[in-house]
Amino acid sequence: MSDIVEKTLTALPGLFLQNQPAGGPAAPKATFSSRLGGLVRGITALTSKHEEEKLIQQELNSLKATVSAPTTTLKMMKECMVRLIYCEMLGYDASFGYIHAIKLAQQGNLLEKRVGYLAVSLFLHENHELLLLLVNTVVKDLQSTNLVEICMALTIVSQIFPREMIPAVLPLIEDKLQHSKEIIRRKAVLALYKFYLIAPNQVQHIHIKFRKALCDRDVGVMAASLHIYLRMIKENSSGYKDLTGSFVTILKQVVGGKLPVDFNYHSVPAPWLQIQLLRILGLLGKDDQRTSELMYDVLDESLRRAELNHNVTYAILFECVHTVYSIYPKSELLEKAAKCIGKFVLSPKINLKYLGLKALTYVIQQDPTLALQHQMTIIECLDHPDPIIKRETLELLYRITNAQNVTVIVQKMLEYLHQSKEEYIIVNLVGKIAELAEKYPLFGSGVIKYR
Repeated sequence: MSDIVEKTLTALPGLFLQNQPAGGPAAPKATFSSRLGGLVRGITALTSKHEEEKLIQQELNSLKATVSAPTTTLKMMKECMVRLIYCEMLGYDASFGYIHAIKLAQQGNLLEKRVGYLAVSLFLHENHELLLLLVNTVVKDLQSTNLVEICMALTIVSQIFPREMIPAVLPLIEDKLQHSKEIIRRKAVLALYKFYLIAPNQVQHIHIKFRKALCDRDVGVMAASLHIYLRMIKENSSGYKDLTGSFVTILKQVVGGKLPVDFNYHSVPAPWLQIQLLRILGLLGKDDQRTSELMYDVLDESLRRAELNHNVTYAILFECVHTVYSIYPKSELLEKAAKCIGKFVLSPKINLKYLGLKALTYVIQQDPTLALQHQMTIIECLDHPDPIIKRETLELLYRITNAQNVTVIVQKMLEYLHQSKEEYIIVNLVGKIAELAEKYPLFGSGVIKYR
């Protein structure tokens, strides 16, 4: 732990003082390092919470005097703000510094504004009354010709911004969707996504621009637009059926490894992008045969390429299985997905086994007979030591019960019932056994004799 602290303290001065003139950084750097470094070292050396509270209170009193002094420069204010962030990070109130964070974002140079914006984003929430004081600064920075200032303003807008002040910046952010720099367009899309979450009615008129972002030449901008589309399609999938072809084409490019390698994770092409696209396709293809037919091929390819060699590929495969069972069914795809689920259930890893059991619930909802091929594997899961696995297994067994396997399954349920000590499990299980006895009356007498 001490090595990590030392490395952090060594790096911090360079991060926050990187744009200082060549002639005079030595003294401020030493001051910054000694004050923040001394605070961090002092806290890590303490042995009790009481000692920590005492030390932090002394530090906050010192900072309060410094930020309130008329002789405090913006450079000194920046250093104080970093220490205030650290104190708040530990859970102590530094609200006296909030207004000074806003002033630093308004008045400082690029590096000072950066620290000021960072402090504001960490200190305040979107309904905080002081945030209104930053609106004019954000508007000014959005109109700046400096890319760094524009980026800082877009970042703060996408994190915290008063709902009632959205109209003041909305036209400026719309213009940034046409900016020549990809990072600006990407941040503009994320800002509009934030607006859609908190005030959807105010961005309804720019859906056409969202469509342009989906077709943007930069992959990052396109990926950012998927957040908005996933949200809108959840609310009204029928209005976006015409975009199914576009989503399928994008997924084909991703699965085929056509994206830059920067988007790969452990050699898996853009896994989070794949997951979002699969969720979108699942929503678009639900109960719609014509739309589902457009995505059968790419889903087949996704199942084939998602080799089980890393956790992220398990996530893709699980989402792909979910999508296959959400859209209009195709028998060949359903069978392939069911075989993939077997690899989950047979995994020795608890998390993957649980995912497999959850995936089987999708299978049962679509075609219970497909789950019967895993019947013995599911029954074996009842002997698993993890109680959550056992609960999920019991639920699955109840759902796949038929006249042929009812005796075996209920016997397993009764065995588990005798072992369980949780009242909720006992009540739930007894109810299921009673329902099965009523559903299969010839079996009912067998249950009584068994008991």
